[in-house]
Amino acid sequence: MCPSEVSTARHGAARSTPRVQRALVLMLFAMLGWGTACAGSPFATGSGAMQTQLVSILTPLAAVAVMVSGVMAWFGRISWWWMVGVVLGTVLVFGGPQIVSWIRGMFGV
Repeated sequence: MCPSEVSTARHGAARSTPRVQRALVLMLFAMLGWGTACAGSPFATGSGAMQTQLVSILTPLAAVAVMVSGVMAWFGRISWWWMVGVVLGTVLVFGGPQIVSWIRGMFGV
């Protein structure tokens, strides 16, 4: 082999390497996409985790809010309607998923 043929052979191999790399990357993304598609909705997983974390954080805060509102209403610092609003808001926040499933069941969705 003359030196010019060796040089061409090396460059040819160098040019095919990015193609092979691109093909491997595409195959990797295809496999990851298949695994993600079979795993379920990432939005549902993320929103479920977020809801669980929010409920765990808001539970003690809601208890304190109801107690403080009750004491303030008892001593006449706020109206009893504010106390009713705090309790109703707490019920709606923590009972939201059950309320939504109840309404969906009524309409067959």
